[in-house]
Amino acid sequence: MTTDADPAARLMRANQANWDARTPVHVASRFYGLDQDLDPERWFAPFEWADLGDLTGRDLVHLQCHLGTETIALARRGARAVGLDFSAASVAAAREIAARAGADVTYVEANVYDAVQALGGRRFDVVHTGKGALCYLPDLDRWATVVAELLRPGGRLCLTEFHPLLNSLGPKPASGEGPELQLRHDYLGGGGPVRRDATHTYTDGPAVEGATDSYEWMHGIDEVVNALTGAGLTVRRLREHDELPWPRWPRMERTASGWWRLPQPRIPLLYGLLATR
Repeated sequence: MTTDADPAARLMRANQANWDARTPVHVASRFYGLDQDLDPERWFAPFEWADLGDLTGRDLVHLQCHLGTETIALARRGARAVGLDFSAASVAAAREIAARAGADVTYVEANVYDAVQALGGRRFDVVHTGKGALCYLPDLDRWATVVAELLRPGGRLCLTEFHPLLNSLGPKPASGEGPELQLRHDYLGGGGPVRRDATHTYTDGPAVEGATDSYEWMHGIDEVVNALTGAGLTVRRLREHDELPWPRWPRMERTASGWWRLPQPRIPLLYGLLATR
């Protein structure tokens, strides 16, 4: 259980408050487009569906699900889907969004480190973790242990994350900055948390009201792989991908997939990892 004895607990509580404050901004944003026909599959690259495989009748848990739009896409592919998030506001919004979409999804409010207890010891065929999740976790060894405990023997973890190189480039350029890519943060982990004043989030919309402090931890790909293998999982596939589902930089070009790519240099922006227990 996450307690005040955990040295990172205070920072994770700050993140929880920040995501509670972000939620109404995200619900109303054009970025998520929840006032339109819900199309959550647009957040997935083809390689993600290949790694996930046939989800029909599979028990699946989506960790750190936020508004649960990806969870709905997984349920529509036939999974018996559960979404878990530490933000009460996000979970409440996710339940409303799923109800409007007619999606059969269960949402649970809990810190990811407490997922095994919060889910009553239930085991799953698939654990899914989406983009922008691991940076909010200070301890990947502990996370990997949770993933291993959630999986049935033979179950799979399907992880898609922002590439550490993308994270080291920092947030989108400030107004007035040129087109050059600038390294702003460490690529490798171990340097401690990066504090951000999240007055505005990655979506459109007004400023966040209330809790604007958030903290992120850098994690190199080696740290992710070593945490998972240390927890007894076997890494089956690792991919690097040069597209994003939205244009982070103004000079990005749209591809035939509908996603966005830098014209040059070509660098990895996402990575996908498939591991099994």
